[in-house]
Amino acid sequence: MDLRELVVSLPKAELHVHIEGTLEPELMFEIGSRNGIELPYADAAAARAAYHFSDLQAFLDLYYAGAAVLLHEQDYYDMTHAYLRRAYADGVVHVEPFFDPQTHTDRGIDFGTVINGITRALQDGERELGITYRLIMSWLRHLSQEAAFETWAMAQPYLALIDGVGLDSGERGNPPEKFADVYAAARAAGLHAAAHAGEEGPAAYVTTALDVLRVERIDHGDHAIDDPALVARLAAERIPLTMCPLSNQRLQVTPDLRLHPLKAFMDAGVVVTVNSDDPAYFGGYVADNFVAIVEALGLSDDEVRTLAANSLAASWR
Repeated sequence: MDLRELVVSLPKAELHVHIEGTLEPELMFEIGSRNGIELPYADAAAARAAYHFSDLQAFLDLYYAGAAVLLHEQDYYDMTHAYLRRAYADGVVHVEPFFDPQTHTDRGIDFGTVINGITRALQDGERELGITYRLIMSWLRHLSQEAAFETWAMAQPYLALIDGVGLDSGERGNPPEKFADVYAAARAAGLHAAAHAGEEGPAAYVTTALDVLRVERIDHGDHAIDDPALVARLAAERIPLTMCPLSNQRLQVTPDLRLHPLKAFMDAGVVVTVNSDDPAYFGGYVADNFVAIVEALGLSDDEVRTLAANSLAASWR
């Protein structure tokens, strides 16, 4: 059994994937065409050729432009269902995708249109493919906490469909504590909590996400490796890291995957998982991420199995 066959054969959960980041160029053009939206590329191949990013912000600029084709419930359904088929082919049995309502409601799209399309696809995916799910609503950290509370108000009629909250978008200059109050509201409502921290931001952002936002998982967490005491804490408290190797490579967080901290975290006893982040933009879904990091770091088959098992243990199933 070769490496990819091993990876695909292992039941696993994907805990860090932005559903808008699964919108492949071909589907982007298909949806854009039916919605009468002209994209700034000649075709899907030209769009894919533009997927080279100097940093996180360069990616986000293109990411938000691509999401502009999403107008109707069926658009969100089609995007989500396409992702689930790819995840199924990679041996994923459980998904916990993020969605960014502000990316859509700020364009005048109704919150219900977004979440109903995504949820209907997740329900069909569970019935058709056997993939269970939990849905995470993320706030955009480059916006204000006031804006996050506005989104929280929109979410109230749909809380039965939402299992957790997250925090994403540009990390620089937007520390976790900026969103302390809205996280407290979400926790009081019984929702799980995660947050992006330590991707481009420092290890201190990871600590603040734990202590102020009181998150249960850290998304990315790369720069936690810079603080040995924090690494020891993550291991002792069994705080999972949802790491995304190809994303880190494409966004120049770790251009050389041979220098990626994933194995160092594993060796220190941290619960690490492998995920795809925004796979349409970063060159691969979850199996591709497994293969890339395993080959780069020379991980053993047993370590591959551990990574897969970690994903299920770290999930909110």
